[in-house]
Amino acid sequence: MVKSMRWPSHTSLRRLSNIAAVVVAAGMLSCSDGSKKLEVVEFQVLVDQFGYRPQDPKVAVVIGSLNGEQPYELRNVETDQVVDVITPEQWAGGSVHSQSGERAWWVDFSDLEKPGKYVLVREDGGIRSAEFEIRTDVYRDVLIAATKMFFYQRSGFSKREPFADARWTDEAAYMGPGQDTQARFVDDKLNPLSERAMHGGWFDAGDTNKYVTYALQPVHQLLSAYGQNPKIWTDDFNIPESGNGIPDLLDEIKFELDWLIRMQDDDGGAFIKLGTLDYDPPSPIPSKDTRPRYYGPKCSSSTIAIASMFAHAAVEMQAIPELEDYAAELTSRARSAWDWFQNNPVETDCDTGEIKAGDADMKAEPQLGTTVSAAVYLFAATGDPKYSDYVVENIALAQPYRDGPWSRYDPWQGDALIFYSQLPDADSAITEKILTNLEDKLIEYHPEDYGNDDVLDPFRSHMPDAQYHWGSNMTKANYGSMNYDPVMLGIHEAESPAYIERALGAVNYFHGVNPLGIVYLTNMYDYGAEHSANEMYHQWLGQGEFKNALTSKKGPAPGFFTGGPNKNYSGDAAIAAGPPMKAYIDAVKPNTPTYEIIEPAIYYQSAYIKLLSKFVTAEEN
Repeated sequence: MVKSMRWPSHTSLRRLSNIAAVVVAAGMLSCSDGSKKLEVVEFQVLVDQFGYRPQDPKVAVVIGSLNGEQPYELRNVETDQVVDVITPEQWAGGSVHSQSGERAWWVDFSDLEKPGKYVLVREDGGIRSAEFEIRTDVYRDVLIAATKMFFYQRSGFSKREPFADARWTDEAAYMGPGQDTQARFVDDKLNPLSERAMHGGWFDAGDTNKYVTYALQPVHQLLSAYGQNPKIWTDDFNIPESGNGIPDLLDEIKFELDWLIRMQDDDGGAFIKLGTLDYDPPSPIPSKDTRPRYYGPKCSSSTIAIASMFAHAAVEMQAIPELEDYAAELTSRARSAWDWFQNNPVETDCDTGEIKAGDADMKAEPQLGTTVSAAVYLFAATGDPKYSDYVVENIALAQPYRDGPWSRYDPWQGDALIFYSQLPDADSAITEKILTNLEDKLIEYHPEDYGNDDVLDPFRSHMPDAQYHWGSNMTKANYGSMNYDPVMLGIHEAESPAYIERALGAVNYFHGVNPLGIVYLTNMYDYGAEHSANEMYHQWLGQGEFKNALTSKKGPAPGFFTGGPNKNYSGDAAIAAGPPMKAYIDAVKPNTPTYEIIEPAIYYQSAYIKLLSKFVTAEEN
């Protein structure tokens, strides 16, 4: 029965004083100086703050010390009508969830399919969820914002209006004397003949370094996101290349590939990274940083990485008329890199560390595993049977083939195996092995990692304790995509709804259905979030006037996906000692390693985008 009821204003709700504090979110008021005033909103009713598609399961999670069994009204915000009254279901008989320290109740409103804006409110008043929408295209703008992160991470490219919001503009960085257009080889710093144009590409994370090996996962995951759902990737994401007839995601990937091309030597080998000789951050923005930049060394890990990336990109781009020639160049370069790798020793200590950035080396195992992904895509791009033969003979080198959870780590390898299994000219016996292996991993060894397990996680996105480490959000996103793999392949079709629900559960988790009630994307208030990540560790967008979305004049740019809870955090023992899901801090604190929790990275971002893109449909465009 639908009943009409007066719905309190946001302001009055936020001033309610009788709400017990469990999860604290934030609303904003603009101030005359351009900063924002913080208003407290306290949520115990956790929902996806952006919303839900009509056909998807919709389960709010109630946490906190108050009685979660009291009925909740599902209200249409725009009409002031109560459209349903729902009695919560207690999770696990009232047990405390060890990963969050919470008791939980579920409010299932999956039957709601009518588009609109809604909120859940406890019948006795006060306790409410964030507002959320029911809409077919509810995630499209979020996807665009998250993809825009890569534009803001561009090096050597000006961020200007209208492509960058006026709050987050900057001139092209590292284009001055001795910088990326004149970078010198790190082992020959005084020799002007070692200068190379190494401009372009994406900053890796919160710093301004660029790594070939760290590009491996994001390039592959974005290409897989495109290949698995190409119709959603349109030419209107508001980047400078928009409107050129090429899907904007491919344009963005090409910007990175252009830099990777510059990092490849004439003999096919690839230099591993580019950066500075000290850790000092730019101040206040990258374009003001005048330090010289250096590249190198040439390594086996970076070389096999570009072989795999170039071949994969060639496969996806060769079908685009405007990119046919570019795809042919990538194929040739992938062949050259493959040959270099095969004729040189596998090194695991090539990065000397003189360029002060993360250790870009790869262990021997992932390097050899990447040979399989490179061979898969080289076979698809060229039709040369020697690459298929390599897959047949070396399939056991692929990490997902050996690891129980198929692709939580080294996900590009799992995606490559799936890709190979769908090629019409693939070896039939190997295809069967890949699919059988995947199926066995699903059922026999790790059933807790697939499908919706009501016992393990009230937040409906289970991941083992051990995976709440540095970059846990990336791993959880990979778990989500991993659950969608059998759906794409038609494995265990009877279980497909459960697999989809687990994948969607990870999306909901990132959008607020977590014990902190936080959207793990920065500054998403203009997109519907009521409690978004306010700070991130970033040498440009995480300091000064950009630092905080609520209290700084500008705040960080929207859509950056932070690393997530980290039970191994070294900066505060109390955070590490608490429940793993709560090992998070939404603040950059001086002299603390907050980068272990709230630093974004292009490989975190790609994992989230790949997952989210599965729930964006072409009909939305």
